[in-house]
Amino acid sequence: MAWDFSTDAEFEAKLAWVRAFVRDEVAPLDVLFPGCEYLPLDDERRKIVDPLKQRVRDEGLWAPHLGPELGGQGFGAVKLTLLNEILGRTDWGPIVFGTQAPDTGNAEIIARFGTPEQKERYLAPLLAGEIFSCFSMTEPQGGADPRVFTTRARREGDEWVIDGRKYWSSNAAVASFLIIVAITNPDVPVHHGASTFLVPRDTPGVVIEDSHHVYGAHRHEPGHSLVRYEGVRVPADALLGQEGRGFEVAQSRLAGGRLHHAMRAIGVAQRAIDMMGQRARSRFTQGSSLADKQFVQGFVADSYTELMPFRLAVLHAAWLIDTQGEHAARTEIAALKVLTPKVIQSIVLRAIQVHGGLGITEQLPLVDMFTTGLALGLADGPTEAHKVNLARQLLRHYEADDPAWPEEFLGRRLAAVREKYGDRVATVPSVPAGPPAAPSGV
Repeated sequence: MAWDFSTDAEFEAKLAWVRAFVRDEVAPLDVLFPGCEYLPLDDERRKIVDPLKQRVRDEGLWAPHLGPELGGQGFGAVKLTLLNEILGRTDWGPIVFGTQAPDTGNAEIIARFGTPEQKERYLAPLLAGEIFSCFSMTEPQGGADPRVFTTRARREGDEWVIDGRKYWSSNAAVASFLIIVAITNPDVPVHHGASTFLVPRDTPGVVIEDSHHVYGAHRHEPGHSLVRYEGVRVPADALLGQEGRGFEVAQSRLAGGRLHHAMRAIGVAQRAIDMMGQRARSRFTQGSSLADKQFVQGFVADSYTELMPFRLAVLHAAWLIDTQGEHAARTEIAALKVLTPKVIQSIVLRAIQVHGGLGITEQLPLVDMFTTGLALGLADGPTEAHKVNLARQLLRHYEADDPAWPEEFLGRRLAAVREKYGDRVATVPSVPAGPPAAPSGV
């Protein structure tokens, strides 16, 4: 098995272009159009953003998360990681490159489970960057636990009728369509009783009751909506995938999305380290620069040693996907879901501390970056739930043993050694009777 940390020269040249392009052309958009990433482009924004998107297309870097047959580049997960960690440093980066959540995950499940007609209607404009989408699964009474979902879809002739309420439906306010997870058979376990539907947002009965924002977000951002579905009628062909297989559709989307979050988190954390290092070298207090203070040196070293193994873990999961398929990386993705918010919060908090009071003002992006870490500890399921699932996956690899004396108990190990070597040594353990004698002549 080959382990290769190199990047081919052609793709490394592309990464160099991306670094310069993001720094010089994309990062300024965060200041020019703050909080407008998910708003439909008006004439003012379009004349600046569309040419940037075209330059990305011209470089062969648009929608790199999908294969060529779907309008993407087919780079694979490792190369996507190297690209996303650059884009993660900015808010507008994923939009300009066509890799923004939740649209990436939504595109992937339409590509995987959609009919040709569904792909033409929903996937094509989504991949073109012309529209936004929404994944509507979470419910207000039970979070993301599908076992307590109350949203129902019932079949009436050639139509499905959807009733219920969903919460945290991100970007519903600006989405052209929603992907709704609803219970179609409440008499069987949810893994066999939920189905997924593609629903245009302007369908009668789709009511956005309110949109809530993460603390500190701009009020003009689309936010995360509370949506009520009142007798929403859609044709039978609105079903995405097979009836009763909605949980499978949702899970296939969430696994990739979690890894994408981790990829972009590398960029967030590295940006915080860069800000920390520059501030440490620039600030002079108490007779020396901050860079000479051992506490600050510890902050920098701790942050780097925390990011380094995280980045390698992301790349390892990506490598597993490229070489063995997504299922082979299931445990690694679960571990990264746990690590991602922790790494961001830990490193950004140190960066805030190095910047002092300025670090918690709106003049720097650090609090927003810290909030990103908090949000990722909740998005796609809370960290605690993923720890439980991860532990269950890991524990499946172990067999029960003697409840009194564990396998590493010295008595058991001695017995095993006596059985293996007893006829070749006088005693077990076989050790000298006293300390070794000094060499003669010393």
